[in-house]
Amino acid sequence: MNYKSYYSFVLLMILFISCTLLKKESKAINITQNYIVENPVTAASHASTLVELEPNMLLAAWFGGKFEGAKDVSIYVSSYKEKKWSAPKKLIEPLIKEGDTLPCWNPVLFKSKSQNLYLFYKVGKNPREWFGAMIVSKDNGNTWSNPKYLPKGILGPIRNKPIETSPGIILCGSSTESIDDNKWRVFIETYTEATDSWTSTDIQDKKNFDIIQPTFLVHSEKEIQILSRSRHNKLISSWSEDNGKTWQRTDSINVVNSNSGVDAVTLSNKSFLLVNNPLKMGKDWFNGRNVLDVEYSKDGVHWTKIFNLENQLEGEFSYPAIIQTSDQKIHVLYTYNRKYIKHVAFELIK
Repeated sequence: MNYKSYYSFVLLMILFISCTLLKKESKAINITQNYIVENPVTAASHASTLVELEPNMLLAAWFGGKFEGAKDVSIYVSSYKEKKWSAPKKLIEPLIKEGDTLPCWNPVLFKSKSQNLYLFYKVGKNPREWFGAMIVSKDNGNTWSNPKYLPKGILGPIRNKPIETSPGIILCGSSTESIDDNKWRVFIETYTEATDSWTSTDIQDKKNFDIIQPTFLVHSEKEIQILSRSRHNKLISSWSEDNGKTWQRTDSINVVNSNSGVDAVTLSNKSFLLVNNPLKMGKDWFNGRNVLDVEYSKDGVHWTKIFNLENQLEGEFSYPAIIQTSDQKIHVLYTYNRKYIKHVAFELIK
């Protein structure tokens, strides 16, 4: 074979391999979308959360009221069965404390291996002064315990779903927004079911990033990663090599984010999906929330967009929740212009 033929052969092989790799890229199919309710029961809805109760049955929760932080803001729930959402039901009302009415914030649903269904949430005037609370159901949300307020210094999961690292050990991604110096800090809280007790673990962050609202990616039995929202136009990653006991290697990754909440899910094949607002921050807090996409990764560091959930000139599409159900389908909830909670479902193929 002469050199010309050899190089032609090599070029053809490169093209063949490239085409093969392209064919193996993940793709979303059978995409469906709807609102949980076409005529919302409150003027504003935000911060949804989602859990699978049993095959083909989901439960969603969110907060709703006149506007975020208004004294009427309560937690609402809706169940999904036979591809239909039930009428929203008010589950938790604002707390009246010391003559003041305190609104609810950021519900988080989680079902543990023990079949306990948890709903964690916040109560308070604002995210700098709120405190944590939880209720528990042992019958898939048909009945719930009375609210229990978490120990001082414990907030519970701030916005995204926990993970259960071993039976009864539940890791919650938590964070604070300080009152005095307006610093954002992430940490991990561990809830032990057997003793109904909490502990808190700091994140090693040598660069002092302003970060909140972490979401988990599980790489192996020992290796766990979190991705956090930041004020730095990019997501910030931290790692644990001992199943969540210690955390380090906190640094930015090349995923642009507009200082908006994200959520991720570890798929059954140990790859990952991320729902993200992939634009830089703007002058106002809502700038950059007019685009919301789904991204795919095999390593939690390098991400590729699969498709846009929303891509509009204006609008706020934010605070997503994403899960994979037992039938391998992907379900995403997110805020649509603060009025609706939108539901998108799809299948992922290669």
